[in-house]
Amino acid sequence: MPKAPPRAWQRMLSGRRLDLLDPTPVDIEIEDIAHGLAFVARWNGQTRGDYPYSVAEHSLLVEDIHTRLHPQTPVKWRLAALLHDAPEYVIGDMISPVKAAVGPGYGELDARLAAAIHLRFGLPAILPKPVKQAIKKADRVSAWLEAVQIAGFAEAEADRFFGRPDAALIDGLTLRLRPPAEVRAAFTARHAALLADL
Repeated sequence: MPKAPPRAWQRMLSGRRLDLLDPTPVDIEIEDIAHGLAFVARWNGQTRGDYPYSVAEHSLLVEDIHTRLHPQTPVKWRLAALLHDAPEYVIGDMISPVKAAVGPGYGELDARLAAAIHLRFGLPAILPKPVKQAIKKADRVSAWLEAVQIAGFAEAEADRFFGRPDAALIDGLTLRLRPPAEVRAAFTARHAALLADL
């Protein structure tokens, strides 16, 4: 008797069953994304503070930095910045050295989930290269801030790994670690505000 394929879906709190190998936009809900990201820790949890620094908090910061870098960018690309790590609500966050060790399978899974998430919220499945690059730049600025403010890096070390951001760009950006429920609500509210402006 042939062996049954392994289960590849996860039941979400919304009741949806998300097939991780073949995700469809209809099975994606923002509440599931916000909840999952609010409980996924960045930096493998190796951050200072009484709460983990979540991917939801990081996503809010990246969207803010992206908007500072490109104040005239269309709202849809600000939404893309907010959702840039959304697949991690089901596959978790891995630091770059672990992703490299896991190999291309992780990237392929991430790309399939990202495409379904983008389609669910009216974005192109694959973002235009300039948009992706702009979001990546905001992501690196965020990584530098996180590294020096909460992850224990000296500024010189963060400069080597992430590049030193322009001082004017990060002026006034102080990271806050909040309880997951508070971050979840902030992420959901920001998503709703961006959708309302589309």
